[in-house]
Amino acid sequence: MSSIFRAMIAVLVLGSCSGGGGYNSAPRQLNDACSIVSERPEYLRAFRQVERKYGVPVPSLMAIIHQESKFIGNNRTPHRYALGVIPVGRQSSAFGYSQALDGTWEEYVNSVGGRRARRDNINDATDFMGWYMNLTVQETGVPIYDTRNQYLAYHDGRSGFNRGTWQSKSWLIRIAGEVEARAVLYDAQLRSCGKR
Repeated sequence: MSSIFRAMIAVLVLGSCSGGGGYNSAPRQLNDACSIVSERPEYLRAFRQVERKYGVPVPSLMAIIHQESKFIGNNRTPHRYALGVIPVGRQSSAFGYSQALDGTWEEYVNSVGGRRARRDNINDATDFMGWYMNLTVQETGVPIYDTRNQYLAYHDGRSGFNRGTWQSKSWLIRIAGEVEARAVLYDAQLRSCGKR
């Protein structure tokens, strides 16, 4: 067996062993919660763990992840361009399932996540979201089950939410309503297939 062939097999084996559900593509049917968790059962395990630990409803987590990353583990914000053609970096440092910013992720890592936590790991990303949303309850008074306002605070930050920065963003208010509606849809679907 040639050394190149052995090296290719080793790369394939190592690639298949990487855990944590870090998918680089979206599930096939994003509008069907039952299909998402059937296709990727590790997602449902992660969601349920966060629901037990922080009280965040599974459909809320799913709806926010859908909005933020479409369930793509290595999702990043688009590039910015100077003069329309010269790449000058990304729109923000948001990355992964949760689209956590570098600074907020670092705060999570230092607080509860640990140095091995990764934004492209579904377990770590959803734990981050639960941690963040729980702090939102403490700092803003928004109930954990209030998907719309939790999303507004998630997007604009807790201090931004408290200052009302979202109130002048009609597009964000519309999206928060869509996230809330998707959570209701996902909840009904998960109940219908016995996953809730």
